[in-house]
Amino acid sequence: MVFGVGEIIAYVSSVMTLLPGDVILTGTPEGVGPIEAGDRVEVEVEGVGVLMNPVLG
Repeated sequence: MVFGVGEIIAYVSSVMTLLPGDVILTGTPEGVGPIEAGDRVEVEVEGVGVLMNPVLG
């Protein structure tokens, strides 16, 4: 990630009110290519689990 979690939360909190359950999606840093068939996208929430999705072509 380009910015740390604390920095991201501080910035978002400065422009809107964060409520319990809000999710901040960070996107992809510049220079990373597009996803392609055969890739796998993973999202993890500590204490909840991992969601894995294959990219189909």
